[in-house]
Parts: sequence; structure tokens; C-alpha cells
Amino acid sequence: MTPEDPASAAQGEWSRPFRAHWVGTVPYGRALRLQESLVERRRRGEVPDTLLLLEHPPVITLGRNARPEHVLLEPEEAVRLGVEIHVAGRGGGVTYHGPGQLVGYPILALPPGRRDVHRYLRDLEEVLLRVARHYGVPAQREPGLTGVWVGGRKLAALGVRLCRGWITCHGFAFNVGADLGGFRWIVPCGIRDRGVTSLSLETGLPLEPRALAPRVARAFAEVFGQAKSQQAWRICA
Repeated sequence: MTPEDPASAAQGEWSRPFRAHWVGTVPYGRALRLQESLVERRRRGEVPDTLLLLEHPPVITLGRNARPEHVLLEPEEAVRLGVEIHVAGRGGGVTYHGPGQLVGYPILALPPGRRDVHRYLRDLEEVLLRVARHYGVPAQREPGLTGVWVGGRKLAALGVRLCRGWITCHGFAFNVGADLGGFRWIVPCGIRDRGVTSLSLETGLPLEPRALAPRVARAFAEVFGQAKSQQAWRICA
């Protein structure tokens, strides 16, 4: 049985290799199609566990719990500004993606011992907490809320989907760059009394998503206990 075979997850082992890909800037619709393809290929054992890391052009997405009034941008204005609006199949509410934000889409075959959506969310939070703390940012969880926070401001948002066969898709959005102007177009995750922040604002450093991607991939491998093969990290066109 090869490490790429999702049936190997029946052993409860997380020492199998995974691949992390920096994909660049990808329109949201294309990223959805890529995830759908990888989920099917992962289910058939054609690819290993995979972490896609990328940026999106400006886009507002609505999760399964989204309320339309939490989108503050009128459709005509969105068209004028070149901001796409998509209904997403993930959990959570309304969120914004744009340049300067590192988006991660893990395509994982969860083993039986970890088939718990709440544990999976906490594991994703732990990945981003470790990255933030590496840069000296005192990030933390907030009781009753999902995501990663600094002083009551959201640093990273999560919205996931568990597909048939316990294959994951969607994932997290980590605010890296200093420009958070796009968040004025939404009520992030339906929370009106909390602000947003970024790693650049918290550290005073001009950080960029691509430079941060290897650090996120390493933290992901640590938290999920996955061994990185020699080709686990590579740049994809």
C-alpha cells in the first residue's frame, strides 16, 4: 500500500509524505475547480496529501452560514472595482480574499482517529499560531470563535469543507500584507465588533505571502505529523 493511497489512512498514520505547492495568484473560480479535481484524485489515491498556498485577486466569498447583508459592497460597485463575489461550499460566513493574503487549501485524507471537524479546525489554527509566534506576534484563540486573533483583531480566518471519504478542502486565509482595505466591503464572518490585522502590521515588517509560504508548510507538517519527502515543497506554475 503506497503512501498516496487514502486507504492507508485506515492505519491512522500521519507519517506519509505530503506536497505543499505555491501556486501564485489564482482567480477564485479556478482555485475551486483545482480543489475539486484534487479531492477526486486524492480519493482515488492518485495524489498524496496536498497543501495549496496562493493569493487571490480581490474576491468576496459567502460560506454556508453567510448572511447577504454582511456584504456591504453593492453589485454594481463590485463590478466597477473588479471585485468578484462567489458563493462557496465551505463553512463560515462572509470573508474577503485579496493581494497580500496567504490562502491555504489543504487536500487531506483524514485518518479515522482525526475525523473530527472541531479538532481539524483547532489543528489549522495551531499551524497559523506557530507561524505568528515565530515572528514574535502573541497570537491566540478566542473562546467561542474560530480563527487566530491578536488583541481581539482577526489575523487569520478559517472556513473548511469535509467531502465524501473525509477528504478536506477549502481552508484558511492568513493576513500577511499591510493593506486590509478590502475588509471594509464586508462584515467579516458576521462579527461587527472585531477588527482585522495582519502579520506586517503587527511586526512592522514588509512581509509577503510567497515568502511566508515555506514557513507555513513547515508548521503544517509539524502539526499534522506528516513527513516531508525531498519533493514535498516545490513551486508550481
